[in-house]
Amino acid sequence: MKIGFIGLGNVGGKLAKSLLRNNFELTVRDLDQNLTENFKELGAKVANSPKELTEQVELIITCLPSPDICAEVMEGDQGVLKGLSENKIWLEMSTTDEAEVKRIGQKVISKKAIPLDGPVSGGCHRATTGNIAIFVGGERRAFDKILPALTVMGRKVLHTGGLGTASVLKVITNYLASVHLVALGEAWTIAKKSNLDLAKTYKGISVSSGNSFVHETESQVILNGSYNINFTMDLVLKDTGLFDDLANKLNAPLEISPKIVEIFKDAQKKFGSRAWSSMVVKRMEDLNNINFRSNGFPEELVDSEPEERGYEI
Repeated sequence: MKIGFIGLGNVGGKLAKSLLRNNFELTVRDLDQNLTENFKELGAKVANSPKELTEQVELIITCLPSPDICAEVMEGDQGVLKGLSENKIWLEMSTTDEAEVKRIGQKVISKKAIPLDGPVSGGCHRATTGNIAIFVGGERRAFDKILPALTVMGRKVLHTGGLGTASVLKVITNYLASVHLVALGEAWTIAKKSNLDLAKTYKGISVSSGNSFVHETESQVILNGSYNINFTMDLVLKDTGLFDDLANKLNAPLEISPKIVEIFKDAQKKFGSRAWSSMVVKRMEDLNNINFRSNGFPEELVDSEPEERGYEI
């Protein structure tokens, strides 16, 4: 299968490298020529436009920072839609809005091509090794066709239902991660002010009912002091905003979500849009004039699990 990949950033670049590493024929496109040159050296072809890329491949993957950028890539004068033809598959791997993926999906269908949404979850470090989780919404036949590619980019692959269902599930999981992260800021505050050994506290939370994936990963770089989770404050606000917008569209009054958005907006104001998202806990450190440092924790997360062929769950 010939695959085209548009968007070689923090996550997209890692997913694309998994495809190359597993001998898929790959064509790439990114505005950053340093990234595309790197992929060219690794054996990928480089396209001059999304349209050109689309014409050369069977599966077109987009992994982009925002719905607006994806719309531009898809609908521009040299966009993906201009190069689509019958039976080609578009897989949107960005975290995006359900309504937006359906809107563009209808345009894909009008070209007799097939749209799928396929966001990933589990952290950038797991994208590096192909051990991340992938949610996919859309036509089952198309899902089955691209499953060999999905199982080298991800470890656990879930077909969630119709087009857009994967994007809703992804927004939900990112919302939960944001809640867990804010709660950890308060938990670490109480642990520190109670003079607990923070390394032992980390272990204690990890084996308790209070454990979470966010604790097991992000607490490590918080305790190190690097906060380097490879995910930035502006991206969290995009994701929490998508969740809040979805709740409003569904006429579902919420209590915690608006507060989470408020907290992250304050953190962005204090530390900047491109600060690591885990720095949201620094609000508690600053407010209480403390820090959460402890020896023995890594500066950046590395996936220690061996790379294995993924599977559908």
